[in-house]
Amino acid sequence: MNSSWLKARQTKYGAYLTVYILVVLAIVAGVNWLADQNNKSFDTTSNKRFSLSDATKQTLNGLKNDVTITYFDRTSQFETARATLDRYHDASKKIKLTFIDPEKKPEIARLAHVQNFGSIFVDNEGTKKHEEAKSLTEEEITGAIKRSTSNAVRTACFVSGSGESSITDTDREGYSRFKDLLEKNGVKTKEAPMLQKAEIASDCTLIVIAGPTHDYIPPVRDAVKKYIEDGGKALIMFTPALGDKSGAAEGEPNLEKMVGDWGVTVDNDLVYDVGPYSQFFGEAAPAVIQYASHPITREMGRNPTVFPLSRSLNLASGKGMEKLFETSDTSYMKTDLKPPIKLDPEKDKKGPFTLGAAGTVNGKARVVIVGSASWLANSAIAQPVANRDLGLNMVNWLTADESLITIPTKEPEDRRILLSRTQMNMIALSSVILLPLIVVLSGVAVWWKRR
Repeated sequence: MNSSWLKARQTKYGAYLTVYILVVLAIVAGVNWLADQNNKSFDTTSNKRFSLSDATKQTLNGLKNDVTITYFDRTSQFETARATLDRYHDASKKIKLTFIDPEKKPEIARLAHVQNFGSIFVDNEGTKKHEEAKSLTEEEITGAIKRSTSNAVRTACFVSGSGESSITDTDREGYSRFKDLLEKNGVKTKEAPMLQKAEIASDCTLIVIAGPTHDYIPPVRDAVKKYIEDGGKALIMFTPALGDKSGAAEGEPNLEKMVGDWGVTVDNDLVYDVGPYSQFFGEAAPAVIQYASHPITREMGRNPTVFPLSRSLNLASGKGMEKLFETSDTSYMKTDLKPPIKLDPEKDKKGPFTLGAAGTVNGKARVVIVGSASWLANSAIAQPVANRDLGLNMVNWLTADESLITIPTKEPEDRRILLSRTQMNMIALSSVILLPLIVVLSGVAVWWKRR
């Protein structure tokens, strides 16, 4: 057998080339496999708009079972959805993604009860819970994942009957937006009409007292006090005791005395602010950017919150209540609340003032007290401030579920450059006339030198 061809130079070079190609292909395949298994991206936006929040990462790290996120939409919209959903898949191997076009697979969409394009469903294989995310946002998707992993039922009961803000009202002072916010985050809501039956239902995880406009009668006050001191949870909010022309209103002395026994004095005043935020929200809505180191506020950073029509709080030491946040030194206190109320920074007491406090009663009950009830009203929740985040953090802390810290809202930052007319004229002059003239003169100079 003639084997001389094995020793030929062409055979050797061919073998070398084949080996090189195989090595290169192996390297390329290995690199692609590693890239697929370890998908990394870098978010250079200032507020990390295209990254998952720490709260979401905490939720994903705690997953014990596989969770499937199913997105129903037209095929042309899949890539848009992937920009958000792939972050979940990359952050946890427990997350499985499925994309279905209802027009191509109508039988699957019908079984899933898909009503609209863009529907998102979360299915937990361990709890067998099926939850829906209302929109393609981190807040909604993470909220659905949280709900799918929890078997506990949390119910917020809103006390009614004494002029409190109602969760059924959709007007400016209503609480319908806050109700929707709670339910999206796995907290059921209902009203507790205390005038019909002066007791708190056993299924209430916490009660919310949203700024009564007149004082509680003794049976109602006693029922609320007993519920809390027996280990209940409560978010209690006040409104200013604004009077009429005959004099100042008396406020809610029974409710004020109850929280006073726990170490919180609610002053009969009105806090206002003349700082920069007053240009957007008004002077009667003091802004807060200073927060205490407390589980409720530790994730707030420097995100502003506003508290329209707020009273100030004074805390007694040794009673178990801690300050949550306070106003800036551009705030003032008005104590004469007889109309017409005239704000006078030259005479009124200067801040900062405490507007929120939290603590324990009898070593087991949890209470949060805020000097304003309007800060969670529909008009305030809709503003581009962090009121909604702070409100959810309070509810999560009250229900002893501090892991469910709210997902911070990441709005696109407005980075517009505002130029004066003179500056715009200078830019136009330099770009349209000056720069082209420099290029022409440079060309002429080079030509003159070389001629």
